[in-house]
Amino acid sequence: MQIFPPREEWYNRQQRLQQKLIQDGLKGCLISQNVGIYYFTGSMQTGYLFMPADGDPTYYVRRSIARAFKESQVRTVELGSLRQFGKQLESDYPSVFISESDNPLLIGADMDVMPAQLYVRLAEAIPQAQLKDGSALLRNVRSVKSPYEIDCISRAAEVAAAALEEGIAALQEDMTELELIAIIENAMRKRGHIGLMRMRGYNQEIMTGVVSAGEAAAEPTYFDGPAGGRGLSPAAPQSVSLRPIGRNETILIDIGCCIDGYTIDQTRTAVIGELPSELQAAYETAEAIIRRSEQLLRPGTKPEQLYAQALEMAEAAGLSEHFMGFGRDQVKFLGHGIGLEIDEWPVLARGFQDPLEPGMTLAVEPKFTFPGLGVVGIENTYLITETGCRPLTQSPERIYTIQI
Repeated sequence: MQIFPPREEWYNRQQRLQQKLIQDGLKGCLISQNVGIYYFTGSMQTGYLFMPADGDPTYYVRRSIARAFKESQVRTVELGSLRQFGKQLESDYPSVFISESDNPLLIGADMDVMPAQLYVRLAEAIPQAQLKDGSALLRNVRSVKSPYEIDCISRAAEVAAAALEEGIAALQEDMTELELIAIIENAMRKRGHIGLMRMRGYNQEIMTGVVSAGEAAAEPTYFDGPAGGRGLSPAAPQSVSLRPIGRNETILIDIGCCIDGYTIDQTRTAVIGELPSELQAAYETAEAIIRRSEQLLRPGTKPEQLYAQALEMAEAAGLSEHFMGFGRDQVKFLGHGIGLEIDEWPVLARGFQDPLEPGMTLAVEPKFTFPGLGVVGIENTYLITETGCRPLTQSPERIYTIQI
């Protein structure tokens, strides 16, 4: 059942962005990406949202204007010709578009996701303004979640936990990876999973997750994560394959679920029989890393500290070359923010120094890759609270063992 956010939700989001626009000396922000538009309006129709640094935003819609009128929580108008968009903005926001010859009129934009062709067209359509990259502002605003957003993620966690249990109950030897994820996906869809999880990264796509066994899980791929999976073909080189699941091999079940646009991300390890000792030891190291991470997940901690601590623990266990991938295919992070997109800020990686804040939601995923053998690990999604962290993931934390 969909839960609708309170009216003040939209006002609070607007206020947070406007404060950052003023701090950065921007007169406004133009948002073109679907997810960003939805976050600030409650609708996801084709068009542009203009957020002034002061005053009310306007949602300029090309299609479907009828649906946008029904859904949008901000002023909504029909978008005229794109060539006349600059004049339309100037007419609606005369105080913003006052000509100041000595200072360029700076307007932020979501340039990390805006296609180059669209940037050129918008720059031509709004010649009185200079578009500046405002993507960091937008991602920072969204990194802190409201109680409504946390509730959505929690409901997704509940659905993912129930679906995992259905998958584990059906798991048997010689079942293919595809058959197993089909059971899990079916269980989630019946409970409201929208069927996709959105990613912001260019050319990055994600399915319901990675369900992969043995050496197939350890096959490298383009996906920016510690485990990609073999996939069904080079046209979809990640996640499940038609490989049968065998005895005494690790089964990585890295799944997400999206309810009302908000995503949970979790990983559990399973086995039919018994894990090889090398993989068992690596799994225990992953558990130790996540326990230590929980101690650091608190307001004031710099995200890069968690990654540095994890690297030290992996090295102490003699597992550095297997941590978060293998060799040249290792990824350089321990976890990531999560919400409307699965790759939100902050990232638990070098260079992310802005301290954690209450309301941030992060997926922490220590994993170890062994070519020819498989991948083991664990992943939980956490909420940063005033005093520490609270797990949102609901699946029990253990190796799911199927006795034979």
